[in-house]
This record gives sequence, C-alpha cells and structure tokens, in this order.
Amino acid sequence: MDASDLLRSSLLHLSDSSLVRSTIEKAPVSRHVVQRYVPGTDVAHAVQAAAELRATNRQVTIDYLGEDTLDAGQAAHTVDTYVGLLRALKARDLTRFGAAEVSVKLSAVGQALPKDGEKIALDNARRICEIAHEADTTVTLDMEDHTTTDSTLSILAELRKDFPETGAVLQSYLHRTEADCKDLATAGSRVRLCKGAYKEPASVAYQDAEDVDLSYVRCLKILMAGEGYPMIASHDPRLIDIARALASRHGREPDSYEFQMLYGIRPEEQTRIADRGHQMRVYIPFGEEWYGYLMRRMAERPANLAFFLRSLASKG
Repeated sequence: MDASDLLRSSLLHLSDSSLVRSTIEKAPVSRHVVQRYVPGTDVAHAVQAAAELRATNRQVTIDYLGEDTLDAGQAAHTVDTYVGLLRALKARDLTRFGAAEVSVKLSAVGQALPKDGEKIALDNARRICEIAHEADTTVTLDMEDHTTTDSTLSILAELRKDFPETGAVLQSYLHRTEADCKDLATAGSRVRLCKGAYKEPASVAYQDAEDVDLSYVRCLKILMAGEGYPMIASHDPRLIDIARALASRHGREPDSYEFQMLYGIRPEEQTRIADRGHQMRVYIPFGEEWYGYLMRRMAERPANLAFFLRSLASKG
C-alpha cells in the first residue's frame, strides 16, 4: 500500500468517526470552508447554487445528503425534500431539457430498512421519478457500497420500465463493473462512471489507485463504444483527455455524453469545459449530513484533500 492508498484508507476510517466529526463541525472555520463544497442545508441553498451554475452554462445534479436510513419516517422526509426541490427548480425554470436533475441514494429512501426495504425504496424512488418527469427532468440513482449494487441495479431496471431516462452510476474500483458497463451501454441508457468512494474489501474491489484508473479507462471504452449516454465523473485531467479522445474516435457529438465534477472542485476547469461546447454537469450536495460526504470526497483523490486544506489555511 503506497502513501496515497494509506491516506485514502485513513480518510474513509475518519468518515465513520463521531469524535472527529464533532471536532470538525464545532471548529469556527469549518462551516465557512464546507460551504465551498456543500452550499447549504436546505432547498433554497441548493436551488440558488444551481441557478448560479446555470448562469455559467453548467448543468447540475443535486443530492440531498443522507444514507443508511433505518427510520421509515426519515425516508419519507427525504422523498418530500426531493419533491419540494424538484418543484422549486421547475419554478425557477432550471429543469428544462434536464439542465438540473437530482441524484438519489436508495439507502436514504428506505433500501436499508429491515423489512421490505427494497420495495419501500422502489416505491419512494418512483415517486421522485414521477415528480421529476412532471418537472421535465430526470433522476440518477447514486451507487453506494458493494453490498447494495445488485439491489440498486434491480430497482433501476424496474424504474426504467416507466422512466427509461433514469440514470445509473457505476464505480470503476469494483471488479464487476466492466461487465455492468456492457449490460448498461444500451440505447437511451444514462450511465455515470466514477471511481468509487467507499471502503471496500480486496475480494470485490481494486485497492491500488493505478488499478482503479486502469479499470476506469476500460469501462470508459465500453461506454463510449456503446449506444448509451456516458457521464464521465472525474476531476483527473488524464481521464478527461482520454474521454475526449474516445469520444472523437467513436464519432460522438458533444451532446451525446457529458463530464461531471463536484461542486467546489476545479470550478475554473468546469467553466472551461462548458465554454468549449461540452456538456458539463456539477454535482451539488446539500443538507445537514455533509460530514461523511466530505470525507469520502477527500478520500477519492488526494488532490481534493489538498484543495480542502488550502481552504482551511486561507481562512484560519
């Protein structure tokens, strides 16, 4: 294990530490710095961030933070929040042609409930898809740890019967993902390819960063050669360049794929990509449950941690 892999493992461990979370949340500087990466805690904050990004020709996908919900009432609250978010986005004319869509973690809407969790998650996700359809936009199902992959893909298949535009997320660090890419690289299929941000065992996931990158490229080749709509979720300049080259090799038009980056990470490059005529979508998280999200983003790529530490230093 090299230094970057050790750092990643450490950050993923910290994402589960209530003591470290409490310390960071109480630090006077933290809230101001976190707002660079999580624009706020409520729907109004998320909608305002979306409007600002749309003014610079960037598209958005919005995630209401929270996962592993074990309370049906909390799951229902999450659904209600998405309903309110989608209606607020439509009222601001931000959803036209899917310019602003939403990302949903199924464990936040009931998948982890001990009884009938998968059915509850499907019903709740269908409700969000219905409202998204009314708002002229789409939903993408976020992928979580490997124990939920089969369930998530099963729910995706059910949702796509009525809402074929529902997006999927695949993670290149899982050994299985090349096969999943082949299954999903079909006409009309929207697939976001990311590296993956959960701590996974070597039995199911690549542990070395280079192996994860190589898997990403293999998966990207499959998606770009397929008939679907690839969504390249990466801040890595090498992978972005490879994606551009593959799109050119396969004669893809700029509107047949898109790049995705996280809110607050490489914003200047986001704007440059959009200004070059490419589809550029920004992942906007909001809500009170920002700590775990932020730690996993730091773990995904050491450069993200550097951005965060520089922010702390500049505000400290």
